[in-house]
Formats: sequence, C-alpha cells, structure tokens
Amino acid sequence: MSIGSLYQYFPNKDAILRALMEEHIDAGGRILRERLAGGLPAGLDDILRLFIGATIDNHRADPGLHRVLFEEAPRSAELLARLHDSENLAVGAVAHLLDGHPEVAVANNTLSARIVVAAVESLVHRLITARAPVESGQLEDELVVLLGAYLRRDHAEPSSASG
Repeated sequence: MSIGSLYQYFPNKDAILRALMEEHIDAGGRILRERLAGGLPAGLDDILRLFIGATIDNHRADPGLHRVLFEEAPRSAELLARLHDSENLAVGAVAHLLDGHPEVAVANNTLSARIVVAAVESLVHRLITARAPVESGQLEDELVVLLGAYLRRDHAEPSSASG
C-alpha cells in the first residue's frame, strides 16, 4: 500500500499507531475468548496456563511492533482509558476464579488478582518482546510455577511495623 493510500484512511501517524494498539487489545480478548470457548479447566495450573498462553500468543505475533507500540509510541487519554478498562476486566475475571477455586489460599483475592494480571502482562511483555526473547514454552512453564505457588499458600497480612 502506498503512503498516500494509507493516509486516505488515517489522518496522521498517531492515528495509525492508535489503530494498531487497539487491534492488539482486541486480539488479546479474541484469543482468550477462543481458549475459554471449550470451558474453563478444573486445575489451577491449567487455568493459569490458559491465561498465560493467551497473553504470550498475543505478544509474540510481532514482538518488535508490540515493543514500539507500547514502549515508544504516544498514548492518548482514550487509549489509556481503554487499557485500564481491559486490565480491570481481566482483574475481575481472575478475582472471580480465585473466589471459588479450592486450590487458592490467598488472604485477599482482589489484590491477588491484580498481582496475577500485572505479573503476567508485564513479564510476558518484557520477556517475549525482548531483543533476545525467552522461549515461550519455558516462560509459560515458569510463570505457572511462580503464580501457582503464590496462589496456593496462605499469605498473612504484613505487619505495618518497621524495623
């Protein structure tokens, strides 16, 4: 496609970047819905693997482009709001899963859901889009171990005393 033709659809470079970012957000939702279409697995590790694998697949489609879009490109207030809304939906879904899962033994499901979502998104982004990326299967396995151990043990509320 020629540059002139491209600018018939987009008024400027920022609009192109915004469209690419929005497509990435939409793709993440589609991937997860497809994986959940067969139902939610019973085991905690399988549930984690489903969510982690979907996040990895969304990031590895074009890691260089993804890195530019989310580390270097400007973000409008609308796009930031959409990113926060997407994250809040993910946190709500994970909190719901944690609430009823017999393997989960955390003190605060909402906080733990926020930690799980942030950990998966940031670690996958950082390690899949790196110039020397971690192999996706290894990353998935390690994140399942990390988050499974975190969610299975009882977390006492930390004391506020400093010492």
